[in-house]
Amino acid sequence: MRSLLAFKLGVWVGISLAAAFVKRAVPSSGDDESDELALVAIFDGIDLKSRAAAFRGGSMLAWFGGIAVDLRGAQLAPGARLSLRTFCGGIAVKTPPGWRVEGAMTGIGGGVSTKGSEDPDAPVLTVDGVALLGGVAVGSSSYQSNSNDAQAGQ
Repeated sequence: MRSLLAFKLGVWVGISLAAAFVKRAVPSSGDDESDELALVAIFDGIDLKSRAAAFRGGSMLAWFGGIAVDLRGAQLAPGARLSLRTFCGGIAVKTPPGWRVEGAMTGIGGGVSTKGSEDPDAPVLTVDGVALLGGVAVGSSSYQSNSNDAQAGQ
C-alpha cells in the first residue's frame, strides 16, 4: 500500500516539476490586438478580449491552468486555425454568433464542446486539439457572460 502511495505521489511531483519547467521554457505571446496568439497558462490563468483586425488563430496550452479568450471583437481572417491543448485545465473561446466552428477535438477523461453558426457562408474558425483530464469549449455559447454584461449590451 505504501509503495502505491509513494508511486502516485512521485507521479504528481514529476508532473508538477515538468509543468514548472515548461512554464519557464515556453512563454505566452500575443495581446488583445494580435492577429495570432500563442497562449500558455501553467499554474496560471489568462483572460483575453481580442480586437484583432485579421485573426489568423494560433495555439493555446492550459496545464493546471485556465484560458478564457473572447473573440467577439475580432475580425476573422480566411483559413484561421486554433490548436488547443489542455491537461488538468480548461480553455474557453467565445466566438461571435456569425462564425462557424469546425474541426476535431478529442476529450480523454475530459470534455469538449464546439458550437457555431450553421450557415455554410459564415466565416470558418478551424479548431483541433486534446483535452486530457480537462475541458475545452469553443463557440458563441462557450461561457456565459454575467448579467451586468448583458444589461450593458456588451
